[in-house]
Amino acid sequence: MKIAIIGASGNIGSRITHEALSRGHEVTAIVRDPSKLTLENESLVVTKGDALDADDLAAKIEGHDAVVISYSSGWGPGTDYSSHNKVTESVISAAKKAGVKRLLNVGGAGSLYVAPGVQAVDTPDFPADWKEGASAQRDSLKIYQQENELEWTFFSPAFMIGPGERTGKFRLGTENPVVNEKGESNISYEDYAVAVLDELEKPQFIRKRFTIGY
Repeated sequence: MKIAIIGASGNIGSRITHEALSRGHEVTAIVRDPSKLTLENESLVVTKGDALDADDLAAKIEGHDAVVISYSSGWGPGTDYSSHNKVTESVISAAKKAGVKRLLNVGGAGSLYVAPGVQAVDTPDFPADWKEGASAQRDSLKIYQQENELEWTFFSPAFMIGPGERTGKFRLGTENPVVNEKGESNISYEDYAVAVLDELEKPQFIRKRFTIGY
């Protein structure tokens, strides 16, 4: 496949890029700062791009089989979390202009349901520092859910995600977090990337959200 990855230099995006290349796919890495992506591969093209510029983005993703959106607004005081919605709208517009049907969005875990009708971000125990960003990511999911033309997938990680091993052994879910016998919801960046490529190669969640955990 020919895959465009927006945010390919980030913690998750870089792992997805590496996983895609290891499987023999062609990758176009669209990043704000190309110097941050040091990976070299004959099947990798690195280009500077702005996810908020739909026309420029359309030109860069044209001819690709799929687009992975691994965008991060960052976290902390002063962060413009509304950029999640703006990027979602920009990518959808760009994909339609470029004739690319398949989108896979790296989403947040805060919109997962922890009880009937209750999303994690709305619970009292949800970390206050993450609440605004998680709410913005939930809003971006709502935008995708209103999109019926493109073949989008929204991929929520486990509640705890970080550097680790590529085991290839994990479980998938849909609207509820995947937890282990201790009630923990964990996944490594590396295994998250495996699941991204699995979904692109053999789609199971077209116009749906899914999640992952050990």
